[in-house]
Amino acid sequence: MWEYTDKVNDHFRNPRNVGEVENPDGDGLAGSLACGDALRLTFKLGDDKHISEAKFQTFGCASAIASSSALTVMLIGKTVEEAEQVTNKDIIDYLGDLPKQKVHCSVMGREALEAAIYNYRTGKTLNRELDGKVVCECFGVTDKALEGFVRDQKLTTAEGVTNACKAGGGCGKCIPEIEEIINRVIGEEKAKAEEKPKPTQLQKIKLIEETIDREIRPILRRDGGDLELYDVDGDMVYVKFLGACVSCPVSSVTIKDVVETQLREAVSDDLVVEAV
Repeated sequence: MWEYTDKVNDHFRNPRNVGEVENPDGDGLAGSLACGDALRLTFKLGDDKHISEAKFQTFGCASAIASSSALTVMLIGKTVEEAEQVTNKDIIDYLGDLPKQKVHCSVMGREALEAAIYNYRTGKTLNRELDGKVVCECFGVTDKALEGFVRDQKLTTAEGVTNACKAGGGCGKCIPEIEEIINRVIGEEKAKAEEKPKPTQLQKIKLIEETIDREIRPILRRDGGDLELYDVDGDMVYVKFLGACVSCPVSSVTIKDVVETQLREAVSDDLVVEAV
């Protein structure tokens, strides 16, 4: 027996906004009867371009009914752009929580909202099966949809994916492919997090000046030389030699082996240094 919050029980036993909006501006469908859960969401805008009506029709469990009811309440009064920011986590938070095995009900609500907004903007019906290859044949979930679930909800196990969208909860043949997708997305997110952010042009110039003062100038001054930063244009760095460096026969070597090497290590691998 699932343990539901008082708010889930309230929206299940007393669902708000059940039915169909007449002449809706947006009409979206998510899930399918074959999966055991289906949701149709319709909404209408008022003269102020805010959602004045939002109604739902669903075939599903208590969590599906409660999630759909909560979603309509959350949408009324919002602009389409504001409604677009509503996530399945927002639905769960509004209800006070859902059992992990019922998270997919809130996801279905989010998907119905996406489909309704797509219909509002294009006049067409959103067909998710056209977006990617179907991985879970039992529930018709594509690889692109799975990647989205894993990335957005930070899922790390096949069980978590099943709870989120039912994929893998039927025959189970797709679980190895689901795990491959999970590992790939986790790897991509980790690489993105470790990626060194590119500095702005002002930050870059400051880093170059600091590196010249700290690392390069002391080396040149030991032999009576020096340099100054002349200009920075994108990744091109122009410097001007001073003192003994002006007439030094190996100044071209110094540019690449000392100045450019130090700046690339400290600032960016893309920098190219030239003397003026």
